[in-house]
Amino acid sequence: MSVDLIEFRVSGEVQKLGLKGHVYNHDDSSVQGLVVGPSDKIKQFHDFLQKGPSAATVEKVEFLRESRGISEEEAQTALGGSSGFEVKR
Repeated sequence: MSVDLIEFRVSGEVQKLGLKGHVYNHDDSSVQGLVVGPSDKIKQFHDFLQKGPSAATVEKVEFLRESRGISEEEAQTALGGSSGFEVKR
């Protein structure tokens, strides 16, 4: 499965859940990202990432930091002004 198709499916899941954020695809095939949204939706996204899109191989999903109850201003600062979800390379 192509990286573009996997990115499309991850982006679609994020949009379906109403989350905002971004992911970076690194040269070593690892992915690092930031998502902002309600805790229950982030949990659903984490579960989606654990199994991954079909034909993707997921070795590990790790959340390094979680902040609850942040203000809209704090969320916008974390997102760098982005209002949706994007894949960065």
